[in-house]
Parts: sequence; structure tokens; C-alpha cells
Amino acid sequence: MMDGNEVIALLEKIDVMVSDNDPHCYSGLMCDDTKEQKDSESQQNPTDEFEKNASDVKLKCDPLNEPDDVEHSEKKDDSTTSGGESHIKSLTASADEKGTLHTDVDGNKNEKSEKTFEEINMKEQYQRQIETLLSRLHLQDKYKQKLTPADFLRINRSVKQHHDTSEKDLAHTFLQRLMMLDYRSRYIPIKQDSPEISYSEPENTKTEEDDFDVVFSTSVDSDQPKQSHVHPMDVQMAVFHCSDSFLKQNMITKLSQCQYALPLLVPDPVTMDIECPLWTFRQIRKSWKITQTKDDSNTVTMKSIPIYRAETPMVSFIRLGSLSLSKSQLMNTLINERHSTFFHRNCPGSTKSRHLMDGVAEIAWYCPAGKPNDAFSDCITFCNLHGDALMIEKQREILMEKSSVNVVLVPTLERGDKSWTVISALLNSPKPLICLIVDNDCGAIKMKEGKYKMGLKDKSQSDVSEELKGIIGKILSGPHTVFKLATMAEVSGIRVDEDDTVCRKGKTAAMKIVDLLQGMDVSKIKDKYLKCQGQLWHDWCKINKEQYHLKGDIEKEKCKKQQEMKKIRQEQCSASCSKLMKLFIESLSSLPSEEKEYFLKWIQILLDALSTDDLSSILQKYDEKWSEVLTLKKKHDKSKQLMSKQTELEEISKKLQSATFGLEHIFREIGQIYEAHKSLQEQTKMEETDWSKYPELAAELMISGHPMELMDGDAGHVPLTWISSLLDEVIKKLGDKRVFVLSVLGVQSSGKSTMLNAMFGLQFAVSAGRCTKGAFMQLVKVSEEKKKDFKFDYVLVVDTEGLRALELAGNATLHHDNELATFVVGLGNMTLINIFGENPAEMQDVLQIVVQAFMRMKKVKLSPSCVFVHQNVTDIGAAEKNMDGKRRLQEKLDQMTKLAAKEEVCDAECFNDIIKFDVQKDVKYFAQLWEGSPPMAPPNPGYSESVQDLKNSILSKASQSTGTTLSQFKSNIKDLWNALLKENFVFSFKNTLEIAVYRKLEVQYANWTWTLRSHMLTIENQLHTRIENGKLDNVELSYLFKEMSKTYEEIEKGMEVYFDDDRDKEMLVQWRGRFEIKIKEFHDEQVRGVKRKLDKVIQQKKACKKMDDKKTEFEKKLLQESKELAQQLKDKAKDEEELQKQFNSVWSVWVSEFTRDIKPIEDINLEQEQMSILHELGIECSLIDDSKSCENYKKISKIGDYYTYVTLNKHQELCNKRQNRNTKEQGTLKTTWVSLRNFFQKEPLKPREDFSFEEQQLIRSLIDNVEQQTIDIIKSKPVATRGYSPTYLQEVAKNVKEKVTDFESERKYALKKEFTVDLLLYVFDKAGSLISDSHNKFKMNNDAVTFIESKKMQYYNIFRSFCKGNSSAVVLGELICEKLKVSTVEAVCNKTAIDLAGEIRCSFPAFNGNRLNLEKHVLKSLAEKEDFDGFINYIRRPRSQVESFIKEEVERYIYPKHKAKAQKILKKNVEDINKHVSQALFDATEKVKTQGGNTDMWLKEFSSLIKDVLTFDTISSENFSDINKFDFLKEELEKGLTSIIKELNSLSLEKMKEFRLKPDQILIDQLCNCCWVKCPFCGAVCTNTLENHSPDDHSVPFHRPDGIKGWHFRNTVEMCIDFCTTNVASDHSFYPRHDSDKFIPFKQYRTGGPEYADWRITPDESKLAYWKWFICRFQKQLQDHYNLKMQGNGEIPKEWKKYSKEEAIKSLDEMCQ
Repeated sequence: MMDGNEVIALLEKIDVMVSDNDPHCYSGLMCDDTKEQKDSESQQNPTDEFEKNASDVKLKCDPLNEPDDVEHSEKKDDSTTSGGESHIKSLTASADEKGTLHTDVDGNKNEKSEKTFEEINMKEQYQRQIETLLSRLHLQDKYKQKLTPADFLRINRSVKQHHDTSEKDLAHTFLQRLMMLDYRSRYIPIKQDSPEISYSEPENTKTEEDDFDVVFSTSVDSDQPKQSHVHPMDVQMAVFHCSDSFLKQNMITKLSQCQYALPLLVPDPVTMDIECPLWTFRQIRKSWKITQTKDDSNTVTMKSIPIYRAETPMVSFIRLGSLSLSKSQLMNTLINERHSTFFHRNCPGSTKSRHLMDGVAEIAWYCPAGKPNDAFSDCITFCNLHGDALMIEKQREILMEKSSVNVVLVPTLERGDKSWTVISALLNSPKPLICLIVDNDCGAIKMKEGKYKMGLKDKSQSDVSEELKGIIGKILSGPHTVFKLATMAEVSGIRVDEDDTVCRKGKTAAMKIVDLLQGMDVSKIKDKYLKCQGQLWHDWCKINKEQYHLKGDIEKEKCKKQQEMKKIRQEQCSASCSKLMKLFIESLSSLPSEEKEYFLKWIQILLDALSTDDLSSILQKYDEKWSEVLTLKKKHDKSKQLMSKQTELEEISKKLQSATFGLEHIFREIGQIYEAHKSLQEQTKMEETDWSKYPELAAELMISGHPMELMDGDAGHVPLTWISSLLDEVIKKLGDKRVFVLSVLGVQSSGKSTMLNAMFGLQFAVSAGRCTKGAFMQLVKVSEEKKKDFKFDYVLVVDTEGLRALELAGNATLHHDNELATFVVGLGNMTLINIFGENPAEMQDVLQIVVQAFMRMKKVKLSPSCVFVHQNVTDIGAAEKNMDGKRRLQEKLDQMTKLAAKEEVCDAECFNDIIKFDVQKDVKYFAQLWEGSPPMAPPNPGYSESVQDLKNSILSKASQSTGTTLSQFKSNIKDLWNALLKENFVFSFKNTLEIAVYRKLEVQYANWTWTLRSHMLTIENQLHTRIENGKLDNVELSYLFKEMSKTYEEIEKGMEVYFDDDRDKEMLVQWRGRFEIKIKEFHDEQVRGVKRKLDKVIQQKKACKKMDDKKTEFEKKLLQESKELAQQLKDKAKDEEELQKQFNSVWSVWVSEFTRDIKPIEDINLEQEQMSILHELGIECSLIDDSKSCENYKKISKIGDYYTYVTLNKHQELCNKRQNRNTKEQGTLKTTWVSLRNFFQKEPLKPREDFSFEEQQLIRSLIDNVEQQTIDIIKSKPVATRGYSPTYLQEVAKNVKEKVTDFESERKYALKKEFTVDLLLYVFDKAGSLISDSHNKFKMNNDAVTFIESKKMQYYNIFRSFCKGNSSAVVLGELICEKLKVSTVEAVCNKTAIDLAGEIRCSFPAFNGNRLNLEKHVLKSLAEKEDFDGFINYIRRPRSQVESFIKEEVERYIYPKHKAKAQKILKKNVEDINKHVSQALFDATEKVKTQGGNTDMWLKEFSSLIKDVLTFDTISSENFSDINKFDFLKEELEKGLTSIIKELNSLSLEKMKEFRLKPDQILIDQLCNCCWVKCPFCGAVCTNTLENHSPDDHSVPFHRPDGIKGWHFRNTVEMCIDFCTTNVASDHSFYPRHDSDKFIPFKQYRTGGPEYADWRITPDESKLAYWKWFICRFQKQLQDHYNLKMQGNGEIPKEWKKYSKEEAIKSLDEMCQ
């Protein structure tokens, strides 16, 4: 146990601690106000946290009992705080020889105990006051649950600059304004919560003496609120205490930028521990210029260093006792007379009550600018201890120990004074001392070496400041100690924030990496540890770009480059296991969230420190060299000296690039490791680390607010694979959120990053040595309270490197800037154009680049907005000047638009033609950033106001935007970058997201059109049946439109919902009008098409009316004759043979009798007709026989080489002297090759190889055209209604002869007779099948004998029935059933065809998508079958092959695969017809029974009821007039119907082929109603689902080698195997037409003519393995087919031969994604 004296000593210390923290101990002349104290106390509202800590103080009565706690206890005792002059009597202090103050205790134990309890109550009161302060600031819950950067890295409500703020919003407003670099955040006007102020109204009865009493009264009511507002520094420190370490760091960094003093030693308001927040200083970097005088000349050296590493002298200021002047104000005059670095009593907002500042030691730096008027020649640290240093022992001792110079302010200097012991200790200390005495007027006196005193009485502050500067300067010019912030971690008795466990763990992990790098040359680090992003990556980028500038043998060259790129990726994989990357990934993967944040911060801090020294010296050299270059340029000096200086500048720039090493480089390496492995899909020896997890790790960081590199500034390349995977992971974690993309463009060092950081609280690198390279992106969340104002969830900010970057000067600057501007403008929903200064001449280059970028966006249908920001404007308030500036900007923009319009071939006269732009609203003027001259100048408050105004403007515009989804943003990155790689941006840009949305729309369009088509088919089917039944002889369009109206309205509603509600509705809107028109056109065409078909049926019906009447008469006679014959042969009813014999004997008589006067229709002999026509044309029989015997004519449309059909003579010329010519252009050898309509020149045709591909194509076109014309001629003839005429084939032959003659007249060669013969036989063959089918139909419908013979079996059955004695009802029933059977089969087959087509279309993948999907399946089918003839047919006649594919797939679907499903559909239709007929039987019978009708009435009613479903020929009722039991007739019919249904249920699906509607033809009509235009180069077919899709270009993802179509190199037999998609990326040229005199570069192929202009052929790196496999698989067949060779220029690259069929098929899926 301790004795009484020890207890008393302990209680005495508690007394000191309590009195030190009395809230009414003020510095300087601040007076105590008892009333204010009581008012403050009346607002106490304690929380658990503070009650707990107060009770802790009470319970710690005997901490010295435990030996282990001695150090802790000492720390407690030494950590007391004070507030100036206390109304609790200070304890007498004495000093020991070490200068440490000890309390001298007197009085007795009981008195002390009473006093101690009183002081503990005072301590509790202080705690309650702190709690009240936090409560007033609405921070009471944040002391424990700290504020974080995430609370401020978001879009919150805007800060009002010139409005009073309520106390509850004070803390947040302070932080928000501080983040925007507004140093006035300290001086925020406070709006009192109770603004009513009461005044005393004097009564009229008062005398003059009363008025004097009021004047001199001390208790009169004040017009001020009873409670004083919160002290500004209490706001700052409260926020500091309530923030987590990362927000503290951000906050202190911003305070430093605002040139404010920073807390170095901070007492904890609860535990009273002294903390040094060393962590918060880690991001601060200071720059200054040191002036050294040598040999009468001044040398200025620049220094830029993280402040924690700076070794500078420190001058500490303390006060002893109460002073009548402000120490902080005096210090400000030494550092910056125009700026209150240290807050003092005369600053705006200062109040008497101050709770959190006493005991705080603040630190600030004076940084000279290297100018003559600098106060000091080198950087000096100033430290200010707030409060009475007599009462703040621990902090005082630390500062005395660490300082280079101690400055002490005392009210008086007398021996025995309470401050004398401290002064005495300082005088005895070796540290220099300056003693400032307030009540003394003596001048500066040197008491002894390094010890000065100076009186302050009756002296102006400026005089004191100047004298003080002189003394300090003199002291520091000699030997002195230096202060280094990092050494604060070694001070005992205080807590250092970096000692926290999580911080230590983060630092330990970071140090493992940094230890690897210690002692290394910074410029060598990346070469050793980050190999993937160095030369390997740069080489990969270079080769990748070269793929779009190919020369020579382009496919081989491309394969070579792709192999080189693959090799580089392999090397990257091998180099990806560096120790540094392994350690980094391990830490990133394994550390918990908070430790990971510390780890990343430490890495950033430590790596920056590594490169500081190197960067400083390189930057200084760069600055010097750049100045020399500028000087020479101003002199217009173009000598070798300038070139030499520029070369030196380039070298320094490279060194700068090598020496720059930060966290972004490590993440770049991660991206490259991922890209390398992803491209090769290989695992490395990285043990547990899985490269596939890298995007997930990066995504977590991006979501938490870390900027991520979007474009590698060193390589000038976007790592697409990495960025896509990263954003995919972000989407996985957040969902496909909508973001508003805000990008910024401007010249280098124009303050882009600073502006963004201030606007959104971001942390883009801003120091001059760390200029942004490339582009970075960062997510800023929209707060919950602001989400209601926006249609997006995040703002995605894209910061970029400067245009006209100095590092790139003299290099490919313009191209790089254009590339960057186009990329950034295309990405952004809005782009900020940052312009530095007001000189339009300096803006010109930047404006031209920007205008060109916006023009490109307009041409590729992207529509970003823009805001121009003029920074560093001298007078932003001058309205007239601003108006003039805006006018000049508008003029310059319009001028630049005209210039850019010429380059981009665009019709634009002014800037508003290319983008919506309001010069009044979209131009912002920014004040200059600094208020004065750096490095000591604080940020200009006007700058902060400008930032806030711009932010409000941006968000206002953004609220009208829906932004873009993250997936769209990802797609935009890919599309823009790919287009930029391909040089011609506008021609090459391919909006993949837009393409995907359009393809989805095509699928929807196919669904809409199918709904219309299938309903129209049903209507057509009904009306067709009605016409056949003779119940309809006219079809009105209005009726058809009415029948379709309901379905059409449903489609319109569906379209409206689709276009209005789809997630991509903003993109869909561009096609809405066009597709609505297309659907209407389709609907109208369907209606009119059915009208035409039905009119034709009606016309045929009318044409056959005479014959139909005869048929009815024949049937009547046949029935009568059969009945009479049956009466005669009744007795022989059982003898079937006899009945058959008798019937046959009379049948021929009946036929002869009935057709006696009718001329029979004879069969036609087409072969004989054809021979006759050929002879008439003068063609020899031998030629005809030869052709027929070998059947060559059947292959004429498919053969690859027509050379054998050609006759040449010496006068005929084909090619000019340009054959096989190589043209040199800009040093590049361009090989000319034959293409469609290319190179056709007139020169004698010599050997076979001179017969060009052009001519082959023309002959093919002749054959195709003649074939189509023949089909059209025959289809136009009325063979089916009027029969065949020999003139039809004669007309065909005449047309063939004329076309061949016309063709020969335009050529310089003749076609042999064999060609004409083969062509005639070929078209006769095509025409013959059409004529035969139509003639047979005509004969069936119009030949009496044929008709009667077809009825023989039917009437034999009737005859036999009568013979058996069956009643008329039974016979009629059999007759009706016979007719119903035939028509039911037809109806069921037609309806099943429609239903099956619908079923197949829905369930078969090839048919349920768009045109591209169908094309993909056609190609898959061809590859699977490996059918060369099928391929050739596809290449020559794509539509024919697609139709064949549809037929094959329908056949396969119906029979082997889904026969059961097809049978089910058929049975359902049988059942439907059964129900319909049964109901008709019932209704007809009931009506006849009700109305007492006869057989005739029953037949008419029944046929009327089934007229829309079944064809039903007229039956004569005369022979059945005796029927009166219609129920019996109904029963007989039902029996027969049951038999029919049973038979139909097992009907073969093959039967459908015999009838009008066929499922394959229905699908052909649906699926082939699309675009069939061929690529002018390779012949690939456009895959647009719409037939006429103007203004959209033709396009196809399946381009192919041109040799597949027969192209070959001129004057050789070498087949060309180049892809046209490769050619358009090469430097080759072509002749657009056969008579062209000049080449067209492939990159400008659209200028070649109309057939080229409408095609969009984008370089795709010919990744499609499909056609490469085809070329290799069918090499021999192709060579034989075209009589060409794949050799020389046409040699197949060996890499192509590696593709398998499976890979070829898989590549189709990849191309359709």
C-alpha cells in the first residue's frame, strides 16, 4: 500500500489534470464569463461513451500499485492539457536539474481529499462539455463509429458557399469545403438554431440616471444569443477526432494544401493520451527552392520531398502564462503575412469557449520560392504549442527536445516568477533560445551564445517580425540541429497512430516489397520486377498497331505478327512470377479489408519516397532543358542546336518515365500478367495465386474508390482484355449499374486532376513530377438522398494525361492527342474541356483536336455533351470581358469546325452543327488556383467557388441524362479503342453494343412478322377453301385489313412496349420509326399479296367455270347411271366379280358418251419441242447430242472455270499493259490483284492465265441472269389455267440467244457454240419442270376424260351400295364421306403445314433468330457435311443454298427427330376438323328437322357450315329426294366420319408435299425475305434481316478469303487468299472498276463507287478460323474448280493448317456474339 503522502501526490496530479482541462482556461486576454459557463453547463447531455470514460477517471485511484503500469502511469501524468489562465489555482511548480516539472504538494490529507473530489467533478463536467460539443455538431455517434472517406467520396447535396450553416451541418460542410480546397472552410458563418433575440424595452418612467445605470450595468440583457457558437478550431478538431485514419490523412493533406498548420501532438479528449498523428502526414509533399550564395552569386536549387522525410530546422513557439498578444498571429507574420496559417484570436469566428485546442501542438513549414524577398533561404518548420506551456508539461518537453530554436513568450521575466524555472532550464539547454517579453520594450539582446531576448512592448508586429526573422536567420546560418517528422515515432510517452496493429500489419506487408527495392536504381526497378509492362508490352502494342498497316503478302505478314504477339505473351507469362508481384498479390489476396487499405497506402507512400530524389533532379534538368528549347524556338532558330536540345529533352523524358514508379505500375503489371495468361489460357508456377482472380481483386478496390488505369500512358494502349474482365467483376459485385461518365481533356499541367480532386474529393495524382499518364477511371457513388434526382447510381470520372504533353513533343504528338481525345470524348456522357488561360491562339491546337473528336462522334452516332472550362482567368467577375471571351471562343470553335469538316469529310459549318452547345451556359471561367505565388500561397477561394459552380452545372445537366450501364461503358471502351487502332476511326468504328441491340431487335422483328404471316396464312387458307367451294367470287382489301386488324393492333402494342420499356430503349429509339414503317409495309404487303393470290384463284375458278359445270353434270349423270345399273343388277349383289365386270363394261360407254363433243387435252413432248427449237436456231445435232450425252450442261452454273467456252483471236484485246505491274508508292510495293470489276483493261489476251477473274464473273452473271429470266418468263405464262403453248419455249430460246449475242458484243472474245448449246439445254431443263407441273395441273382441272376417270372408284362404290339395297341415306352418306375424306386430307395437311412451320421456327435454333443466326447455322451445316458442292453453291448462289438448308432441316425435323411431335400436331388438326364437321352435321340436321326441309336443304346447309374449313363439291339431290330420316343420315355420316378420322390419324406426313401449303416453303418465305447483297470483294452476303435496310450499311461478320470466289493475281494462276477485312487494314490499293486509271487505297474503299460505298467492312484481324479451315480442307478441290494454284502470293500460311473442323465451327459462334 502507498502511504498518505503518495496518495496526496497522486491526487495533486489529478488536480493538475482537471484544472488543465477546464473549458474556461483561455489563451491570451480571453476572459472568464461565469454566466457563459453556467449556460454551457445547462446543455449537458452525456452519452455512455463519455460517462464510461469519466467513471474510468474516478476508478483509477491507485495506478502506481502495479509495477508494469509505471510507464503508462507516467504517460498519463505527463499528458495533461491546459487552457491558459485557470480559475482553479495552479499548483506551485519547481524544476529539477533535468528540467522536468514536479508538483510541490502542501496542505493536509483531508483538505486534499475534499479538493480532489471537487476536481473530479470538474473533470466530469469537462467530459460533458466535450460531449455537448459533439452533440451540437451531430458527431456524437461518430466518436466510436468513425467517419470514413467513403462518407465523402460520393455525390451529396451541394455546398452553399455564401449561406449560413446550422450547427448540425457544420462538420460536414467544413469537410466538404475543405475537400474542395476552400480555406474559408474554417470560417463558415453559423446560423443559430434559435435566431430570436430579446431586447429590453425601457419604460417611459425611467429617468436619465436610469439610462446611465443601464450603460454601466454588467447584467443588462445582451443582443447576442445566450450560447456562443462553436469555435472554428473545435469544429476542425472534432471532425479530426471523429474520423478514421484514412479520412484524417485526407483531411490533413487538404489542410496542408490550404497552407494551414497541422496537428502534430494531439491530446485525446477522452483518455487524455498524447497522440502524434504521424500517419496523417504521409501523403504531404512540399516543394521549395533553396538559395545559396557562393562567390557573390546566388544558386537556386529546387527540392521536392515527402514532408515526413524532410530534414529541416524547427522553430518552436510556446507561451508561459497569460499574454496580451497572440502568439499564433505573430507566427503567421513569419510564415505568410497574408494568410492565417495558425488560427488566432482575431480570426473570423473566434470565440472565448474553446475545448479541443489547448495542449495541441501544430506544425507548419515555410517554403522559400527562391526569390530575393524570401524570409528565409531554406525550408523551416514552425511549431506552435497552444495553451499555457507551464501547464502542458509533456508537449513542452517534446518540443524543447526536438526544436532547433525555442521561442518563448512570457508576460514578464523576473526571477521567482512561476515561469522562471522553465526559462532557467531553457537557458541551460544547448538549444538556441529567443525569449520574447511582453511587458518589456528592450531591443534584441544577445544574452550569450545562442540566447536572445527581445521586448515586445510598444513595438509594431511588423517590426517584431522583421527582428525575429533576422535572429532566427542568424541562428540557423550556423550549426543547428534538424527536425525530421518521421523521428516522432521514437518519442517515448506518447502514442503514435502508426503503432496501431492494422497500420503496422499493413506497413509490414508493404515493407516486404520495399525492402526488395532498397538500394536499387529506381529506373531499373521496373526492368527487374515488372517485366511484363516494359519492353515486352511496348513491343506487343507496336506489333498490334502494325496489324492495321500491313504491306506485302498481308495474310502471311499478319500471321507472322500474330505469332510474334503470341511469343511476347508467352515471355510475359514466363516473367510473371517476380518476387515483388508474388508478395503484392499475396498481401492483396490475404489481408483483411482494413489492413489491405493500409497496405496499399503504405505501398503508395513508400514507393513515392523511393523515387523522390531521382525525380527531383530529373525534373530540374528537364525544366532547364525545356527553357533552353523554348528560348531557341522563340528566336525561330531551326539550327542543329535546337534539334540537339530537343534530342536531349527526349532522353531526359525517357529517364523521367523510367524513374517514375508507383502503385499504378504494379496494377499495370497485374493487368499484363492477366492479359498474357488469358490470351494463352495457361497457368504459371505462381503457387496458390490464381491469375484468374486478379480482376476480382482490382474490382473490389475500384468499388472502394481507388482509381484504375484505363489507358496505359507509357505504351499509349488500352489493355482491353484486362479492362473488360475488371468491369465484368465490378458488374458481378454491384450489378449492371447505370453510371454517368464524366471525362476531362486539356493541355498538360492545366489543372485537370486538381479540379477533379477538388470537385469530387478524388485522389488523382497531381504533383508536377507525377503528371497523369494515359487515362484513369474512378467511381463516385451517388448518395441515397441524391438518387431521387438522378437516373444513375454512380458518376464514373475519367482523368487523362494532357494534350500536347511535353514528353511527347517532337514525337507523334498530334496523332497521340487525336487518339486520346477521340477515345475520351467517345467514352464520356460529358467531357470537360480544360483550357489554361484566355489566349485563343494557345487554345487553337487543343480546340482543333477536340472539335475533330466531337465530329467523329457525330458521324458514328454518339452524342456526348461538353463544357469548356477556362482556368487561370484573371478577372472572372468582369461580365463584359467574359462575354467577349465567349464570343471569341465561339468564333474559334466555328473556325476549327470548318477545318475539321474538311479533314473528316463532314458537312458542318459551325460547332453547333456537330454538338448541342450553348456558349452562355457551357463555358465556365475559373479563377487562378493560387492566391499569391507558390509555394506558400493558399488556394484561391474563388477557385473553390468555381469548382462548386461547375459541379452544380455538371450535376444539373447529368440529371437530364440516363447515363450508361457499366456493360455499355465496357463495350464503348472496346469499340472506341478498336476503331482507333484501325486508323480511319469513322469507317472502322463498330458499336458492338449497338450491333447487339440491333440484332436483338431483328429477332423481335422476325417474331412480329411471323405473327402477321401465320395469321395471314390462316385467313388465306379459309378464303381459299371458300373460293374453291364457290362461296366467294370477290375478295375486298378492306375485308382482309379488317380480318388482320386485331393481330396488327396487338403487334403495334407489343412494339410500343418493346421500344418504351426495354433496358436499351435509348439506343432503340434511332430505329423505332424505321421498324414501325417496316412492320406496316410488311403487313400491307402480306394483305395485298394474299389478295393477289386469291384473285388469281378466283380468276382460275372463273376460267374453269364451264368445266366445273360440266363436272357437276357428269357427276349427276354418273350417279343416275350408277343407280339405274344397280337396279338392274340387284340380284347379283353378292357376286363382286360380276358387279365389277358389269360396271367396267358400261363405264367406258359412259365416258365415251359424256365426252363425245369435248376435245381431249393431249400430253406435251417437251424434249421434241426443245430439239425442234435448237434446230431452228441452226445448231448442229452433233453438238446437241454431245452435250446431252455428257450432261455438261447441267453443271454450267456451278463450274469454276469458263475458259474452255471462250474463243480468242488476235484482234481481241482483254488487258492493257498494266498486267502484273507492281506500283511503288511512298516506298511501299503494292501488288495489284484481280477483283470484282477490277483491272479489266483492253490488251491482247495471251495465255489462259490472262483470262481474268473479272471475265469469269461476268460469264457467271450472264448464266445466272438468263436462268432467272427464263424462270420469270415461264412463271408469267398461264400454263396452269390455259395450257401450254410451243411459243413459250421459243421465247425462252430467243431470250438466251439475244443475251449471249449482247454479251459477246461487249467483249473482245467470242463464246463458243458449245456454250450457247449448254446454256439453252440448261434453261430448257429448268423451264421444263415448271411447264410439266403446270400443264399436269391444267389437264387435271380441264380435261373431261381425266376428271371422269378420276371418279371411277367413287361411283363404283355407289353402284355397289345401291346393288346391296342400301337406302338413299346410306348411299348419300357414303358419297359425302368420300368427298369429305379427300377435302379433309387437304385441309389437315394445309393447317398442319402452317402449325409445323410455326413449331419448327420456335424450337429450331437456326430459324428462331435473325438472318445472321440462320447464316451461321448454314455454314455449320456445310462444315459438318464437308460438302464441297454445297459450299460452291453457297458461294455462287447463297439464297439457293439457304433454301436447300431450310428444306433439309424441315425434313429432318419432321421425320427422324420430331416425328411424334409432328404427328401430334396433325392429330390435333384432324380432331379440330372432326369437331367442326360433327357440329355442322348436328346443326344442318336440326335446322332441316325444325323447318321441315328436304335433302337439298340439308346439303346446302351442311356445305355452308363447312365452307371455310373443307372444300365440298356440289352433290345433286335429285337422286336422294326420298330421304326423310335425317337423323339416320346423320348417324350414317358420323359412322363414316369416324372411319375417316381413324384413317387420318395414321396419315403419313409425306402427304403434305402434295398440297398447296408446305412447311419448308412457308419458312423459306419467312426467313429468306431479307437482304441478299454480296460483298463487292469476297462475295459474302449481307446478314441484315431487313431486305431494304437503308440508310444502314451492308455488313457481315463472315467475310472470307477472296480466292474462294475465284480471285487470282493478275497474269498468274496464283489464287488470292487475302481476307477483305485484312485488306482494308493494309496499305494495299485496288482498281475499283475495270476501266479505272488510278488505284484506290483499301482503307478508302468506300470511295470506289456505289457498290463499295454501301458496305461496312471493318478490320477484324481475320480471326475467323472457319474460312481458313475451308481453304486448307478443300485446297485441291478449289484449285481444280477454278484451275488456279495456291502458290507464290497465294500460298497458304502454315498457321492456317492448324485449325480443326471443330475450331472452325466454334469460331462462327464467337463471331456472332
